[in-house]
Amino acid sequence: MPYTVPAVTRAVLGRVESLTTGLNARISLIAVHSVPYATTFGCPTSTHAFLVEQLLELSSECRLPVNAQVILARSRDEGLQFALKPGSTVLLGSRRRRWRTTEERLARKLASDGNKVVLVYVD
Repeated sequence: MPYTVPAVTRAVLGRVESLTTGLNARISLIAVHSVPYATTFGCPTSTHAFLVEQLLELSSECRLPVNAQVILARSRDEGLQFALKPGSTVLLGSRRRRWRTTEERLARKLASDGNKVVLVYVD
């Protein structure tokens, strides 16, 4: 499950138990820290600590075990390709908008890469 916006991720994690009932599902919460090409490949300690703290806080609110990961990559797409096994089922949350959201574009990209994507709309 890619980490996008804290409120949306929290809402999806609240629904994950009902969505995975009867499945042998492992839940991974993945945050990709994008590092521009013009900079050296690294992450400031404060930024990494902040991301880890947010992921741990969100995962502690879920009643199921959640594996939280922070991935460093040059782009979000590259980081998710690294983190997800081919054919993974990806749970992704989005708010309803009249235009296509970033999460909907990400869902389309992940599906075109061969993953199974469940897009959950939250209010």
